Amino acid sequence: METGQPSRTAYSAARYRAAHQVMEGGAIFTDPLAVRIVGEAPDTEEAPGRRGQRLFIAARTRFAEDALAAAVTRGTRQVVVLGAGLDTFAYRNPYPELDVVEVDHPDTQAWKRQRLSDAGIEVPATLTYVPVDFEKESLGDRLAVRPGAFFVWLGVVPYLTREGFDETLAFVAGAGRAEVVFDYAMPTASMSRERRTALEARAARAARVGEPWRSSFMPSEVAALLRDRGFGEIEDLGPAELGARYFGRPGIPKDTPGGHVLHARKI
Repeated sequence: METGQPSRTAYSAARYRAAHQVMEGGAIFTDPLAVRIVGEAPDTEEAPGRRGQRLFIAARTRFAEDALAAAVTRGTRQVVVLGAGLDTFAYRNPYPELDVVEVDHPDTQAWKRQRLSDAGIEVPATLTYVPVDFEKESLGDRLAVRPGAFFVWLGVVPYLTREGFDETLAFVAGAGRAEVVFDYAMPTASMSRERRTALEARAARAARVGEPWRSSFMPSEVAALLRDRGFGEIEDLGPAELGARYFGRPGIPKDTPGGHVLHARKI
């Protein structure tokens, strides 16, 4: 991020969520506030790579909120959204008993609150904002969570150093019977030349706005890290599983490399 500016990649993700509401009618994930919070009609012109990224972002959000719904039935009463960006869950939260904590950089959070005001979206009493400048503070300095909290950590991990990832995962794991959903990228070296070239171009664009990609993982590596932290139940969806579950494409080879989203639970 550039000092004094909100996250550009958070805005990009919000635009993809809004575009999904228009271009696919919210078929994977319905969000009646997505277009309002962006503040402008999404660009519906299809460019190479946009459809895949748009559908992945819709699917990861659907996956996260389905996992959260199941956690609420098991008694979860607090969800912590790490790197909240323009996420709208807190403002359409269907669970009166569920408190929401949004954690983000102060500049991004101030920008979001202005966007909410401009869009006429009410801030509910169940929501707490926690601004954290990760260059100067740790989560432990600013955030107190209840045992059994559910963490939503989307669109963040690729931008973290390995040290930042480990520190955040350790904090999450320390929240008693915690649950977490996050997405991660596989190394570009594991992909075809065409796919690798496209991803490297996206990474270069992110770096130009001050948000370079720093971390990637193989699925077996992520699973080992989670088990070391005490997570005994892990559901990890890669391109094959996402295609079968959300896109009506059951024939994708199981070892196809690409973006992953997972849910891990301490049991």
